[in-house]
Amino acid sequence: MKSQPRETARTKQQVSHDHVRRLSWSLGCDLVVFVAEVVGAIMTRSLALVVDCAHMLTDLAVMTASIVTAVLMARKPTRRRTWGWDRLEVLTGGASAAVLMAVGVYALIEAIRRLFFVPDHVSDVPLLAGFGLLGLVANIISLIMLTRRRKDNLNMRAAFLEVCNDALGSVAVLIGALVILVTGWTGADAVAGALIAVLIFPRAGKILVSSVRVLLIEVPSSIDPAEVRRHLEGVPGVVSVHDLHIGTVRTGLVTITAHVTVRRGLSQDDQQHVLESMQQCVRTHFPVSIEHSTFQLEPEGYQRIEKREGEDIHA
Repeated sequence: MKSQPRETARTKQQVSHDHVRRLSWSLGCDLVVFVAEVVGAIMTRSLALVVDCAHMLTDLAVMTASIVTAVLMARKPTRRRTWGWDRLEVLTGGASAAVLMAVGVYALIEAIRRLFFVPDHVSDVPLLAGFGLLGLVANIISLIMLTRRRKDNLNMRAAFLEVCNDALGSVAVLIGALVILVTGWTGADAVAGALIAVLIFPRAGKILVSSVRVLLIEVPSSIDPAEVRRHLEGVPGVVSVHDLHIGTVRTGLVTITAHVTVRRGLSQDDQQHVLESMQQCVRTHFPVSIEHSTFQLEPEGYQRIEKREGEDIHA
């Protein structure tokens, strides 16, 4: 028997619609900035703008994927996809982070090349500063749109991360342009490009690690399986808990399954009370509420028959 998730299909669709709306606004801002920065990069020959253009291109792809993911996640489960498209957020978030890491590596390599091996010069510094300011304003608008929903899931977190990195990149472009205007040192542009890359790595790495942990169905860091077992074994009527598995399907949806040995002779009403007590336990006693629980009750002395290497054995 299972406890029912709090999130209804209607609520899920409403949240998804809000995600799509906010992501679409951000995508529109990114598209305008990308076109402007492509023109600016050609005109100024700025590495910082080139890196930011590459970054913006990944943003457009990531935002588009995020919108598609938000739409698909609102769909109801099917016979073939019993969890629906919920885990797609993990794939989108992980892929976004991986692309960001690749952009960061390219930016670092190009910055080192321009600083030490093939120095390049920015042809129009005031124009460079103007494009940096345009990008910053557009990114601020996107951040305002995404801030309230950034913690909803990995998909929205990855999209918010993209915009944050863009905003920091625009700041780096502006600082580089100002340094060149004040000192005349054109290497500041390459340093700005490298700075954008450095800012990318920690945030992208965090999203990538989170995605991998969910894909590996790891126990959430805020939950101690041993403590969960102790709590469940403290429920009256429970003798022991084994085959305990805790994992994350998507952001906010933690599941638990376990085989529970109960005292022999419990009536059906007693077993129902044990089951309800365990469900209430995992919903309320831990930092993360586990709404989706599946417990198999087994009387004392019950022996499970398993297949192992083609032979029947008793567990």
